[in-house]
Amino acid sequence: MKIKLNIRQKILVYILGVAVLLFAIIFFFISSSARKIAYEQSVKLTDSYAKQYALNIECLINQDFAVTRTLSNAFLEYKQMPFPQWQELIYPMYNRVIQTTSHVDAIWDSWEFSNLDPNWDKPYGRYFYIVYKRNGVFSSKRETRSLAGDPPTYGHMKSVAKEIIVEPYISELQGGQMMTTLSSPFLDNGKFIGLVGVDLILTRFQELVGEVRPYPNSYAFLISNQGNFIAHPDTSIFKKNIKDKLPELISSFDVLTKIQKGKVQNFITKNSKGERLYYSLAPINIGNTNTPWSLGIVVPINDIMAEANRNYNISIIIGFVGLLFLVIIIFIVTNSITGPVKRITLLLQEVAKGKIDKSMSIKLNTNDEIAQMADALSESIKGINAKTEFAREIGSGNLEARVELLSKDDLLGKSLIEMRDNLKRAREEEENRKIEEEKKKWVNEGLAKFGEILRQNNDNLTLLCDDIIKNLVWYLNSSLGGIFILNENKETNEKTFDMVSAFAYDRKRFLNKSYHFSEGLIGACAAERDIIMLTEIPQQYIEITSGLGDANPNFLFLIPLITEDQVMGVIEIASLKKFQVHEISFIKELGKSIATTLHSVKVNALTSELFMKSKEQAEMMAAQEEEMRQNMEELQATQEEAARKTFELEGLVSALNASSFVMEYDTNGFVTNVNDGYLKLLGVKRDEVIGMHHTDGIIMSDHDKDDYNKFWGDLMKGLIKKRKTKLGIKGDEFVLLETYTPIFDPHGDVYKILKIATDITNI
Repeated sequence: MKIKLNIRQKILVYILGVAVLLFAIIFFFISSSARKIAYEQSVKLTDSYAKQYALNIECLINQDFAVTRTLSNAFLEYKQMPFPQWQELIYPMYNRVIQTTSHVDAIWDSWEFSNLDPNWDKPYGRYFYIVYKRNGVFSSKRETRSLAGDPPTYGHMKSVAKEIIVEPYISELQGGQMMTTLSSPFLDNGKFIGLVGVDLILTRFQELVGEVRPYPNSYAFLISNQGNFIAHPDTSIFKKNIKDKLPELISSFDVLTKIQKGKVQNFITKNSKGERLYYSLAPINIGNTNTPWSLGIVVPINDIMAEANRNYNISIIIGFVGLLFLVIIIFIVTNSITGPVKRITLLLQEVAKGKIDKSMSIKLNTNDEIAQMADALSESIKGINAKTEFAREIGSGNLEARVELLSKDDLLGKSLIEMRDNLKRAREEEENRKIEEEKKKWVNEGLAKFGEILRQNNDNLTLLCDDIIKNLVWYLNSSLGGIFILNENKETNEKTFDMVSAFAYDRKRFLNKSYHFSEGLIGACAAERDIIMLTEIPQQYIEITSGLGDANPNFLFLIPLITEDQVMGVIEIASLKKFQVHEISFIKELGKSIATTLHSVKVNALTSELFMKSKEQAEMMAAQEEEMRQNMEELQATQEEAARKTFELEGLVSALNASSFVMEYDTNGFVTNVNDGYLKLLGVKRDEVIGMHHTDGIIMSDHDKDDYNKFWGDLMKGLIKKRKTKLGIKGDEFVLLETYTPIFDPHGDVYKILKIATDITNI
């Protein structure tokens, strides 16, 4: 028996059945693939986080290594000048670096004596200088080290003779913080002659690594080349070694060996709770060393799959909703196919009666003759509705209304558009005429207003400029303004443009700015004798270049004030909007009037000034004659007193040289002068003594060095020190009482040390 189905039933059976089957197959495939892709993307995201933050840390450390390397390279130029002079030139760089870099704890260098002193014949012994922080205070010290042999750490750096990053260590001086040291050697033709080192505080990496959380329960850690945890959220692991805290990672995955080789690592393991964890480790290559560190990220597998599972569940819900929506759509489409003819007939009957409105439309998607007929009818009704609405808008005064032509042959639509364009053209002409009249009125009122301002205070340049710039900024609705007036210095024959008045943000700004011809925008405007307009102004441009303060407007306008072919000054206006043509014309016209007024004010002021000066000069000449007579008498008396004191001082110096041993040192302790009596006592020549250091020939312990540094530091503070010294000269022993006196320059600074010694051997 053949089953008879109508159109509705056929659509439901055939289309709906096939659609449901295909939908189920496609949905299962896409959901499974999406879950797998989500897992792979999560793993790649974790690896990319590890790589990116490893690169960030690598860049931070390499920046510090670049500073160390730069200092090392710069120090190789020490042969260009005497070593003490080179030290005074280079060592201030240490202070600038350590003061501007909070994570740098100390900067130091070490020089082999075998390189500095040709007579030094030992393979050890070095000169050491360091700048360091202690309790927030910057200090420095110089000393000799390794006189009995090189310590192990320095000996290793010396034997390797290449860039090294020291394995992180815990600093007691820095409250238990982890630190490391970067060192870069000085190599002269391949020979090790010293090195420079930078001590770094590693606290910042604990904070940086703590921010790495690609997933809610994930965490990151930073580990050194030897397996020490530099950063870790778990305080029981932080600062410990991976061998002690996570030995299972070494035994199962050989993690430490791969870290030391700088390899990328990723693997899955279980923790003590049985939770599966994904590890991703990225290497951190430091400078030219072969001791890389590594950054690791640990993510629970459940966190990685959480998003995929959530998306899978959402996909199931969306699938069922989509299937239900598909069934509803098919029912709707079925109904739209079975009744189109009736709907079209009813619609044609309404049109025949002359009834047209927006609700009268029909849309079929059957793609057959009925659908084409329905579409044609709907388009016709839509076109008539659009033209009706267009005509209504034009009638209400909306000349911006638009209408779409049904085709190129739509005569009614073309006629309506032509009518609209004619009406719009007439309206625009009327509006343009009103705008031009308003602009002319604005310009005329402004010129009249400033004409009144220029007639006031024309005997006081400052008040006049204040009124001009204040009212000009207000009238142009600008942000900033300033007037620079030509100042001709007759004594130096120098011409500058000085700021007389400035106004910004509804208040006067008292600024003191001056420019020469062709200097900055002000000088360029005056030199070119033409306006300057800038529409692209970088951030803080005005503060740097134009001198109007720290605002950042979008438009800058400068105009020279010229009268009788002479530039009297420059007006500078800054605004958040670009000036229109009529505003620029207004400023140009006003500039001529301002220039003429400024010229008159300056001429009047000059005349008054010349009159007052001539009067003052007459009075001053009489007073100066009397003062000159008195000065001559005082000068004669002063010369007589100076001659007497000079004679006494020469006698005192001669007596001192005859009775005592005198020697002078510079502030670094090097001999600069010695008297003949001292040379005779020592039995040496003058050129053998000059340039010697105060401590030459003296072997001091660490305690002696501290006492000596305090002794010399007191002298540099201006304190007079006394000490007894025993000298063995040609088999005889002499005891000298030495008095060290700091000598000050006119500025109150110590510039040399005077030592006066007295022989008290027989006392």
